[in-house]
Amino acid sequence: MIDELYSARVLKLAANMPRAGRLSAPQGSAERIAKLCGSRAVVDVTLDADGRVADFAQDVKACALGQATAAIVGEAVIGASVEELETARDQLKAMLKSGGPAPTGRFAGLAILETVRDYPARHASTLIPLEAAAAAARQALDRTRLAGAA
Repeated sequence: MIDELYSARVLKLAANMPRAGRLSAPQGSAERIAKLCGSRAVVDVTLDADGRVADFAQDVKACALGQATAAIVGEAVIGASVEELETARDQLKAMLKSGGPAPTGRFAGLAILETVRDYPARHASTLIPLEAAAAAARQALDRTRLAGAA
């Protein structure tokens, strides 16, 4: 049972998280914490002129499942729109909590976490990296729109 949850692929992803660290001048930043286990994700984002992720960094202190989510996001996030991040977040949440289909598009790699569905205590730590990424990107987009309107 636990071997299914922490597969070799999940553990490999967790050990090789891309884009670790913080950006020096992000347009948006967000932090999410899983209260049950204390997992934490802080994400920094900058957007290009089209509102797509141009640079991204993440400081994630989480279990292997949260680290795996962060690795998948870190591999796929450059060039993503805010809407793509929000859709992936919503799809991952639905997959885990209500048996929805796996995320599609650039974040389809999150399907590897489908086994987490059967472990509700692990849902929050699995979700926080993507929740933080979507929130940081939304914040960056809102700030650039406000700056453009001024």
